[in-house]
Amino acid sequence: MPPFGSGLLVLTAPLAALPRRAAAALAAAAGVVAGPLYVHLQPGLRLAAPAPRPAAPPACPALLRALAALYAAAAAQRGLDLRVLLGPGRLARPPRVLLAAAAEAPGPPGPVELGLRHLAAAAYGCPPRLPALLLGGPGDGGGDAEEDPEEDPEEDAGAALPDFSDVAVGGTFDRLHGAHRFLLSACCLLARQRLLAGVADGDLLRHKVLMELIEPYELRAAKLREFLEDVKPSLRYDIVPLADPYGPSVTDPDLQCLVVSEETRRGGEAVNKKRVENGLPELALYEILLMKDPDHSQNEEEKISSSSLRQRLLGTLLRPPRQDPALPSRPYVIGLTGGTGSGKTSIAKLLEHLGAFLIDADKLGHAVYVPGGPAYEQVVAAFGAEILNEDGTINRKVLGAKVFGNQERMKSLTDIVWPDMARMVKEQIREADAQGKAVCVLDAAVLLEAGWQDMVHEVWTAVIPEEEAVKRIMVRDGLSEEAARRRLQSQMTNSQRVEQSQVVLCTLWEVDITRKQVEKAWDLLQQRLSQERSL
Repeated sequence: MPPFGSGLLVLTAPLAALPRRAAAALAAAAGVVAGPLYVHLQPGLRLAAPAPRPAAPPACPALLRALAALYAAAAAQRGLDLRVLLGPGRLARPPRVLLAAAAEAPGPPGPVELGLRHLAAAAYGCPPRLPALLLGGPGDGGGDAEEDPEEDPEEDAGAALPDFSDVAVGGTFDRLHGAHRFLLSACCLLARQRLLAGVADGDLLRHKVLMELIEPYELRAAKLREFLEDVKPSLRYDIVPLADPYGPSVTDPDLQCLVVSEETRRGGEAVNKKRVENGLPELALYEILLMKDPDHSQNEEEKISSSSLRQRLLGTLLRPPRQDPALPSRPYVIGLTGGTGSGKTSIAKLLEHLGAFLIDADKLGHAVYVPGGPAYEQVVAAFGAEILNEDGTINRKVLGAKVFGNQERMKSLTDIVWPDMARMVKEQIREADAQGKAVCVLDAAVLLEAGWQDMVHEVWTAVIPEEEAVKRIMVRDGLSEEAARRRLQSQMTNSQRVEQSQVVLCTLWEVDITRKQVEKAWDLLQQRLSQERSL
């Protein structure tokens, strides 16, 4: 773990040099700073000079390219919380260390460290005695500082970005990543007074990949505000939820510009059409480029995106395991659940292949209904002889028709069978222990509804988009679309399950991708168990 919880990195190279210097500078800083890494850009500043004065770089195309390079380089440092500052002000999480690249600060370190402290105090109100470090050696940093161009040869020296009093932008802003930060920084450079940020919520999230893993609106809005107020505190920020694709952008008369990407330009044009219909002037559409993700996997988008980040969460531990002294530490029990059509059973088989002892709750459910089984007499007494086949066995389809859609009857049935199934599960767990199995997987669709999470150390949930689940149910069970949807609607939602889960998996993609997810989850579980044993 890096020793400092936050830091301020001062970069003084020409803006045109940053694209080739960014990766080395951020890699070095990431080894020192664990939390927010603030970056102060001031080309040409001599840190060793007496009392260096802070100044923001001009809003120009070269600055935009430098920002893009920095945020793209930050993506390679997983978890790096980069915030490139565009103006002075107090910071949300004050720096605990001051940093500069040794290649940009020739001369004795003493005056440079004093200059860093003076600059940080003057621009951001930092305490005067923060530790100051020089990163790398004099020759590090991606090239000789004397060879860096003084300005971008592709841009006129006097080029400037357009500016507008009020600017708007919209997005999901889930797990605020480098592409979001670059987009928002561009908005800050274009705006003189106000930035209106619309944050997608409600029905706008329904068709997002792994929408169950999207952060709550309140958390996304809070992270967004903290970032913006750090980056450019001189602006006013209006952050609002979006329930439709337009929001206030089609009714706000003060807006002058909408920032879009090549993917969202058509949406911007639709906004302008609505504004004209509402008697308002069109907005200037300022388009920025998408940021490529060099590390994307085969089922992820080529651009840096929230959906790719959510996919990378699959198989990882989302929240700590339950700590229940009453639960034996061995075998370690995983409760695997998911809605119908979620692919839960295929995941269970993969886990069994990896070495887990598998308990199939559905098979136990069948066993409690057989003549002589623990629930047989009670079920027949409660629901009548008409649920019996000629041979005396319970016709589960007839029984299902009696209870489906009737909460009172369903509760009567589950009050009878779930306790008996729970006792059988505990017997199976004891059997797993007797066989010396370290991990036991309870495959149970009703795990959470039955309250069986008390029997497991972790809950793992398989999720699938509703439309895909409907297709699978129709093919597998021969049901109509309407019947398939009714079945899904009678169950707990994916989001409700995910809220109570430690690990989430998804079978939406090819079988090989599911297998890799499960292997990743299993390997991480083995690491957790190994750490527990070493304590």
